Order: sequence, then C-alpha cells, then structure tokens
Amino acid sequence: MDVRVGCCGFSMSREKYFARFRVVEIQQTFYQLPRLETAERWREEAPPGFEYTMKAWQLITHEPSSPTYRRLKEPLPDAARTRYGGFKDTEEVWQAWERTAEFAAKLGARVLVFQCPASFRPTDENVANLKNFFTKADRQDFVFVWEPRGSWPDDLVKSLCDELHLVHCVDPLKAAPLAGEFRYFRLHGRTGYRYVHTEEDFHQIRSSLDPARTNYVLFNNVQMADDAGRFLDYLRQRGET
Repeated sequence: MDVRVGCCGFSMSREKYFARFRVVEIQQTFYQLPRLETAERWREEAPPGFEYTMKAWQLITHEPSSPTYRRLKEPLPDAARTRYGGFKDTEEVWQAWERTAEFAAKLGARVLVFQCPASFRPTDENVANLKNFFTKADRQDFVFVWEPRGSWPDDLVKSLCDELHLVHCVDPLKAAPLAGEFRYFRLHGRTGYRYVHTEEDFHQIRSSLDPARTNYVLFNNVQMADDAGRFLDYLRQRGET
C-alpha cells in the first residue's frame, strides 16, 4: 500500500526527521506564514522524494476571536477584524489565500489542509462562504483537504466534498473518511494531545487504509514522533510499507 506516515510539524531536528520519515505537515503556516526564503530553504534541505503538506493560514478559516490568533505576528487593523476567517468573500481572506498559495508553491507542497474550528458550524452562511471560496480559489496544482469540526452532518460533508473536489480529513479513531481521491488522516489522540497510541489503535488505523489509494497518516500529539515511528514499524512488520 502507499502509506505516507509522519508528523504534524517537525518533532525533532529536520536532519533527523528527514532520515526517519518521508512526509511532514507544516503547522507554522497556520499560525503565521514564514518568509518565502524559509520555504525555499526547507525545500532545498529535504532529500529527494520527501513530501511537504501544509495547513492553510488561519486568516482564511478562523476568525480573530480564536485563541490561535495569539500566535499571529502581524497586527490586524481593528476596523477589519470582522473580515477575517470563515472563508468570507473579503479582500482580507483572498489576500491570505494568495500568500498561502505563494508559500506552498515555494515549498513544493501540493496538499493543503484547511482545518476549521468547531465554531464554524453548518449554517447557511458558512456553507455559502465555503462553496464560494473553494469554487473561486485558484487551485493551481494543489489538492485541497478539508477538516471540518463540530456537528457537520455526514451527508452534507460528503456532498460538499464531492461538489467542491475536497478530500475529507478525519482522525480514523474517531470518524470515517467520506470523500476524496486519497485518504488524509490527522491523529489527535483519543483523549487529547497527551494520548499515546496503542497497538489496538494501530490495528484500527490500518483497517481504515485504502489499498487502492494514497494514505497519509499524520500524528499530532505530544508523542507524535514515537507514535509515528512505531506505526511505521507496525506496517513494516506486515510488509505493507
């Protein structure tokens, strides 16, 4: 199977990470986009065949009331604060998308993850904004991954992913993927960020893999490097990666 295992963020020095894994999901780009020179350096440092995926900037998905904005380094104009996040059709959101796309292109990241807060509920307005954004956004060569949170009905998630050509992102220990050309799993821990994944969890993750598709399995917990490494060993013992 094509199973790409890694972490949500570099959990060790990049040199050690490159030697251990072949994919990483960049997290910094969600909080604050680094300089374009940083993207170029990261790309040049990576060995051949290494893959970057990345999270889209929070200015697209999250409103400034989100606690994640505490890590935003660029001050927002007070008069424009209501114009950020929620996939709003505003100049501010589109500028955030243009800068996200520019960084992704420099990094060589094809897969972009749009993670929504639980406060982004399936209201008519939010659904309309979501449709408008993903219809109008210049995809270039990107593939868009959507991670909805909160009480989104399965039938609505599937219909939106199918209509807008999105890959549905889930934690396979908590939900089943509903749509997409590949599987994209983000593992946050059954009980929270400090959770350590077990052998039983690995069995369940494996059962969620699709042998006919590419499968991304990215750990996002305190012990993510150890868990990802153990899951790779688990797959190798079965001759599956």
